[in-house]
Amino acid sequence: MPPDSAVAKTWKGLLPPPAKPPPSAINFMRTLLAICIFLVFSLCYLSMFPTVRLRPNFSDSGHNLINVSQERRRFTAGDDQTNISHILFGIGGSSDTWGRRRHYCELWWKPNVTRGYVWLDEKPSDSGKGWPETSPPYRISEDTTRFKYTNWIGSRSAIRIARIVKESFELGLENVRWFVMGDDDTVFFTENLVNVLNRYDHNQMYYIGAVSESVDQALVHSYTMGYGGAGFAISYPLAAELVTLLDGCIDRYAAAYGSDHKIGSCMSEIGVPLTKELGFHQMDIRGSAFGLLSAHPLAPLVSMHHLDYVQPLFPGRNRVNSMKKLFQAYGRDPSRTLQQSFFYDPTRNWSVSIAWGYNVQLYPFPMTARDLRTPLQTFLTWSWNRKAFTFNTRSTSMKPCLRPIIFYLDRVEKTENGDTMTTYTRPRLDIRRRCDRDNFAAAHSVVGFNVTAPVLDPLVFHKAPRRQCAELLNGPDEAAGLVHIRLRGCKPRESVTLP
Repeated sequence: MPPDSAVAKTWKGLLPPPAKPPPSAINFMRTLLAICIFLVFSLCYLSMFPTVRLRPNFSDSGHNLINVSQERRRFTAGDDQTNISHILFGIGGSSDTWGRRRHYCELWWKPNVTRGYVWLDEKPSDSGKGWPETSPPYRISEDTTRFKYTNWIGSRSAIRIARIVKESFELGLENVRWFVMGDDDTVFFTENLVNVLNRYDHNQMYYIGAVSESVDQALVHSYTMGYGGAGFAISYPLAAELVTLLDGCIDRYAAAYGSDHKIGSCMSEIGVPLTKELGFHQMDIRGSAFGLLSAHPLAPLVSMHHLDYVQPLFPGRNRVNSMKKLFQAYGRDPSRTLQQSFFYDPTRNWSVSIAWGYNVQLYPFPMTARDLRTPLQTFLTWSWNRKAFTFNTRSTSMKPCLRPIIFYLDRVEKTENGDTMTTYTRPRLDIRRRCDRDNFAAAHSVVGFNVTAPVLDPLVFHKAPRRQCAELLNGPDEAAGLVHIRLRGCKPRESVTLP
């Protein structure tokens, strides 16, 4: 067989020369090649940005859909934040109870700053002094005799109070993002409330609150509703939906005991669940709230209710003055109020728990971190005869050698570098029998604690939660019985572990 070159020459002589393609075909091929190159580069460019996607437009005729601009909004620090002027408070009260409960409301109400009304059943009697300027302005609720109410142990006032959110909405006030409901004996911590609400998009339908602390209350009423005494927040779009159904819900749920139960039932029809926030406190407990508040959840303190049914928070003070004492610390550092930190002193075998702005507990013996974070059961349930709670508790021993030595807030000061120093001292009237063990002797020589801490950034609660750490400082007053502690953020790989 001839070589390839010979074959090529043979065929070259037999076949005619190949025809040249016409100019139009060449231009077409060039255009096609350019398009292919453009598509390749476009795909490579888009692959560098995976968040750029083509999305179908799921349009709907419903008026509750959020438009594209709202959907793409990001609610971060400094980006259209909610402030106190965006909240409209609706306080459920009556002309009979307001005179003895208004002092709780006046603890947090700031005239010309906070917005809202206390809703009364009738016009208050004129004592010649007029309505207090330190109280929220009042409005008279509409007549509710046309509605059904069949709960034999309840009160028809539940209907009137349930309609506060509707009557507040129908006022048509401008620039309202949230409707916050509460009772006339509810104490709100408004800076923390604003901080909590800033974590949520007010253009969406949100129902924010907390459940009862007592299982018996939750069984009778609900585990899924926002309890009205603790207070709950309803975003404007949800309020717009609620007002269209509320009157019908009041009749449909005529057997529901309270106003909050009726509203929670109506939320079930709308299909919006309760978003639980641990800083709302219904306080469905009896006795001393010491254990509950000394191990506060890792969340901003938002509200407290039923203060007339628990003992004063501070020994030697009445209920209102006790709250004023707590507000001294709160006014200096709202986000840190009641936040718990604990540490160990290995040289003296001490375990120390700090509820900032409230108390310090000194245990002259080892306590695990799990036990320190679990509330001491210094209280009973709302029904007195039951002991089941919706959170964990640990029993309180009657033996003095198994109880902590307690130091309560004495004063709040600002340091030279801008930090806050809180001082905690022992009550003057401590009639409990002392423990005579050697480990308690050194602990009883302590006269107080000085706790310094920087002001806690409220945005810390917008991140993954972590309890702050504490460290023991060697201060000049240690010989005099003052223990110095500093609170700070935890370091990498730092833990509170028994030595």
